[in-house]
Amino acid sequence: MVFKRRDRLSWAAWFREMFYPTGGFRRATRYVIHRMRRLPDNPHRIARGVFAGCLIGFLPLPGMQFLGAAGLAWVMRGNILAALLGTFNSNPVTTPFFAVGAISLGHWMMGIDTPLSAEAIGEAFADAGIDLWGNLLAMFGPEVMHWDGLIQFWNTVYVPYFIGALGPGIVLSLAFYYATIPLVAAYQKSRATKFDANSEKRLLLREKLGRLSPKAAPVSDTKQGDDEPPTAP
Repeated sequence: MVFKRRDRLSWAAWFREMFYPTGGFRRATRYVIHRMRRLPDNPHRIARGVFAGCLIGFLPLPGMQFLGAAGLAWVMRGNILAALLGTFNSNPVTTPFFAVGAISLGHWMMGIDTPLSAEAIGEAFADAGIDLWGNLLAMFGPEVMHWDGLIQFWNTVYVPYFIGALGPGIVLSLAFYYATIPLVAAYQKSRATKFDANSEKRLLLREKLGRLSPKAAPVSDTKQGDDEPPTAP
């Protein structure tokens, strides 16, 4: 299995791995690329899966990236495992920088003059969280639901983020698509050549051992017993 671990991680270890892998992000990236190259599928199908996974990874779809990547890969007839691996372009190191750039681009495209800063984004997230939690409690009590924080977050953060991330996400995903095809094709060709060479070596070794093994002496089908009459001269 692609994602199976020899030792199961605890919830705390899994949460820590999401923010900083044990071997570092360089090793994690090499692992994903290694798995991507070894997928047993056509390079173009793998590349379509990479495109789908990378594109969904750039979009603000928290908690739904795997489902979105698998669905888009299925529609594009791409490799679903490659799509799941492709979503790892979204990580705690790259996402903040990409998010700020995407929201800024979205504000410019939508003509929003709200100042964009870490403090403003944090306040928008905080107000949305307060409204979300309050509305959840209001479903089971007499409190009144409030939507101002959620609406503000939707209009000034989420929608600009989605619109601003879509264009750059498509461009970057296309770059990954065209880079994946020759890499996977070259790796598969190298593996096939190595497999053929090993098969030829095994065949030559088998033939050599067959020539060196002693031949068994022919054995007569019938034996002449002591009680049988002697044959005439």
